[in-house]
Amino acid sequence: MKILFLVQKDQRVILDRLYEAVAAHTDCDLRWLTDEDQADLRRYFREQVDTARYERIVFFLRFKKEIRQVAFIRGVPKLVILEHDAWQNYFPCKYRGKFSAHYHRLPAARVLCSGYQVTQKLRAEGTDAVFVPKGYDQTLLRNLGSARDIELGFVGSTKSGIYRERKAMLDEIGRREPLMTVRTESGADYCAMLNRIRFFVSADVGMGEYMIKNFEAMACGCVLFAYDQGEAENRALGFEDMKNLVLYRSVDELQAKLARLRAEPALAESIAAAGQALVEREYSFERIGQRIAAALHPALRPAQPPGLWESLRLALRF
Repeated sequence: MKILFLVQKDQRVILDRLYEAVAAHTDCDLRWLTDEDQADLRRYFREQVDTARYERIVFFLRFKKEIRQVAFIRGVPKLVILEHDAWQNYFPCKYRGKFSAHYHRLPAARVLCSGYQVTQKLRAEGTDAVFVPKGYDQTLLRNLGSARDIELGFVGSTKSGIYRERKAMLDEIGRREPLMTVRTESGADYCAMLNRIRFFVSADVGMGEYMIKNFEAMACGCVLFAYDQGEAENRALGFEDMKNLVLYRSVDELQAKLARLRAEPALAESIAAAGQALVEREYSFERIGQRIAAALHPALRPAQPPGLWESLRLALRF
């Protein structure tokens, strides 16, 4: 399948291996769009794209840029949107409800969504949504077999307002347990830090899906303590409490399970090994890229005729 894959040029998370995996399973024209390109897709398509050459056009762009250009995007044929942030649609933040509204205006587009429960909600609202989970870069992140001198740790951001519930949970855990919270550069520094942590604490409170750090920590051999996103999400991912990760809903529950693993180191090692095996098998970017490619093949919905004003805009776009 011949696809045009448009991605963000400047992105903090390193996703090159994911893009390569998609390209390995398609005939892929991969292009990195600058902020300027993303802000004026009409111009970019007019100057750089012949849509007739492609069977699918895939966006993995900044949502805040997309929502300002619906009149043009609605006219992009064979459109598929890859989205890792649609959980914000159901979260108390500035984008609450905005993903639903955006996709309602793009009824012919398929949305590849990284949360199972979020996907089900979007489908119930009428969006052609398909679940394709997050994963990790198998070339950058792995278990190095080194000594783990940090018993309890978290690596990542807590400063943004959208992470206030995460920060509150980590702060409360830190008041009761020797939790180390740090930030690192992506790549080798991040891998080295994860390999120092025995128990990685993830606190995706209220998000409804598991963020990428969960998969990364498991890949590096940590015992993952993850805030429980619910039975449906866990079942879809193959997450099993006290078998391949540790789930918690409160600090008390986390402490009780942590005390047990401190007393039973063999169980902790078993959970870490099972979690690592799961993500290596199912959630490497190599595997996720294959799943993205497969999700492109089923027929898309027929294009919907635009309204009068959108027809005039589309007629004048060139």
